Amino acid sequence: MINDIKKHADDRMGKSIEALRQELTKLRTGRAHTSLLDHITVDYYGSEVPLNQVSNISVEDSRTLMISPWEKNMVQPIEKAIMNSNLGLNPASAGTVIRVPLPPLTEERRKDMIRIVRNEAEGARIAIRNIRRDALGDVKDLLKEKLIGEDVEHRAQDEIQGLTDKHIGDVDSVLAEKEKELMEF
Repeated sequence: MINDIKKHADDRMGKSIEALRQELTKLRTGRAHTSLLDHITVDYYGSEVPLNQVSNISVEDSRTLMISPWEKNMVQPIEKAIMNSNLGLNPASAGTVIRVPLPPLTEERRKDMIRIVRNEAEGARIAIRNIRRDALGDVKDLLKEKLIGEDVEHRAQDEIQGLTDKHIGDVDSVLAEKEKELMEF
């Protein structure tokens, strides 16, 4: 029973870290990467479709993304979707290829991005602490139902706290990595 609670808490904490990583890939750094456009949707014959399902997205150089729509008539809707995405990008089409140059980040914008990244990391820490609270509550319920003894409860609490510390350490390392990436010129 205790092992099930720990495994469930560990899985959920791992998912919180993955969600943080996913969120951070959407934030623009100084380098071009295709995941920057992952959340953009395009109007495709009346329905909203992710950009990567109507085109091929690649990195042309360190500051330019290249988008090759699969259909020629999709160039305009893709350009419009990128401009409306609030990423501060200005796509330029050359026939059937769209190039998206990434302007260099200003120092002020980098600091704003770091603030956003730290906020996301704090959200992940809170989620992990909430998972710890739920797991400890499950252990206490087992103690109340007299399915485990107090010594087992204390050991389980220590193990769950160890899991929490490990995952919060993972959040801190993901945060440090992203901050370093943002400060690169």
